[in-house]
Amino acid sequence: MAVEFFWRIPINGDGRSALLAEWDRGEWTPPGPGHIALGADYSDYLVQVGKAADVSGFDGVLIPSAWNSEEPFVLTAIIARETKRLRLMPAFQPGFLSPMYAAKISTTLQRMSVGRLEWNVITGGSPAAQQAYGDFTPHDERYARTAEFLDVVEGIWHQAPFTHEGKLYRMENGGLPMPQARERKPGIYFSGASEAALEVAARHADVYLMWLETMAAVRDSAARVRGMAARFGRTPRIGVRVDIFARETEEEAWAEARRMFDIAERGAAGLATQLTSSKGGESVGAQRQAALRPAGARTFEDFVIGPNLWAGLGTVRPGPTVGIFGSYRQVADRLGDLIDAGVSNFILAANPHLEEAFRVGQCVLPLVREQRKEKTALLF
Repeated sequence: MAVEFFWRIPINGDGRSALLAEWDRGEWTPPGPGHIALGADYSDYLVQVGKAADVSGFDGVLIPSAWNSEEPFVLTAIIARETKRLRLMPAFQPGFLSPMYAAKISTTLQRMSVGRLEWNVITGGSPAAQQAYGDFTPHDERYARTAEFLDVVEGIWHQAPFTHEGKLYRMENGGLPMPQARERKPGIYFSGASEAALEVAARHADVYLMWLETMAAVRDSAARVRGMAARFGRTPRIGVRVDIFARETEEEAWAEARRMFDIAERGAAGLATQLTSSKGGESVGAQRQAALRPAGARTFEDFVIGPNLWAGLGTVRPGPTVGIFGSYRQVADRLGDLIDAGVSNFILAANPHLEEAFRVGQCVLPLVREQRKEKTALLF
């Protein structure tokens, strides 16, 4: 089983702080000596993160999306021009693009990147975020919209002329000027833990993504989505999105976690407010993440839920709850455990993303890859 590692592009700001990025978006004055030079803007920094991932051995990068973020497809084009072999995965919501326009954008990006484009298809965020976009479509109806969108894109990509009349989309004699070979279509990375999401994943996902949970939960989710996909003659790969904090020693890694936790406790909002505001909303995946935090947890130690696993990230910033903390070898071992559980695709992240891309790429990924070679050799 081929194992792939992507890095995250920090579209909303970056820096060492877990709560408030020291390096924000847009045009700004750098906060002090040693930071980005005057006259540069944040897109220049993001290009540097992409280049760091490219030269450090990552297979690709995720360019995330949020209602208040930079535009992922635009950033993809910029980073594509500045990297050599890195695959590029912009995140986008089907509700905000027509299938035809999404296919057209992607065909252009495939040509200019020499086939390096992937898609991270997002069906929605929190109700507040969706409404900020102007999208008031109910949760399950958004997944129905995503499913039909992907059906239409499949037809557009391979047929011309293409005609479709469905519940939400209608097209007559559409399609690309030159239909693309199947292997040129971007791979679809898809996430969601609800029944509606799993149905779409079973039909369309090339890689089913989840946030890190317990090993048993990862195996269960993988088996479930693959069982559903088998009805369509498909076997999606399994991916995990996780923040990792790798240092030379385990003590240094845990000290980084404690530093973030102390910042949260001192923050104006306070830890109790952070805990209250991260219950998950209508997202089943976010609810599952919130459930990983031990009931009544308040102290730093309360959030340690397993070897090198700390479930306090969701208390200090949005996103995944569980992070992997440890020495380079320990982090590599935990990633190896996930590979043994059937995970083949990883989206990794750590702040600040530029420095950590080099650290993880040079100190962790070689250990994981060497482990895989040794285990593969034992099979023959």
